[in-house]
Amino acid sequence: MTMTLHSSALSPFGRKVKLALYHLGRLADVTVVTTDTMNAEDPIRQRNPLGKIPALVLADGTVVYDSRVIIEHLDIAAGGKLIPAEPKARTATLTLQALADGIMDALIQQRYEAVFHDEAARSEKWLAHQRGKVERAMAALEAAPPALAIHVGTITLACALGYQDIRFEGAWRKSHPRLVAWLDGFIALIPEAWDATSAKG
Repeated sequence: MTMTLHSSALSPFGRKVKLALYHLGRLADVTVVTTDTMNAEDPIRQRNPLGKIPALVLADGTVVYDSRVIIEHLDIAAGGKLIPAEPKARTATLTLQALADGIMDALIQQRYEAVFHDEAARSEKWLAHQRGKVERAMAALEAAPPALAIHVGTITLACALGYQDIRFEGAWRKSHPRLVAWLDGFIALIPEAWDATSAKG
């Protein structure tokens, strides 16, 4: 059963889905289509009216988005390997996912401000607002890193940290030693998947 994933090499949300696919043994079932969300001619706007990635086209033509919904769809089919069924564990896992998703959202907002506005037109207030989200979330995670395991929450956190390495020169590493150790440990659980879903993979 072939599916199509609209994504881009540097998208942390796309990487999140690719890591989930890899862990579920489904990556070979997916054709990844490099997508330019800023190109009005790119078919992403017909697949997802929001023009956002990732978007997964199922074998029957149904389109599923965003990353949270895609992974839940895949996980249901896999019998619940990434999202626990037990209520307390499920809530904790999804809350971690939400926190890490929020980090990635705020990082991307900072990137957009830099890319789409000349320096004189950039809003320092807006940038500070986004940086504050990241700083508070990273501080909370540094104080209590999650247990090393593979689920949707830890996958999302790893992608949030990896995106900071790619786009923000890994500046987070200087003040978050426990998260550095955590990411090293997480990558050690899935080294092939991590390499395969990197910006070069």
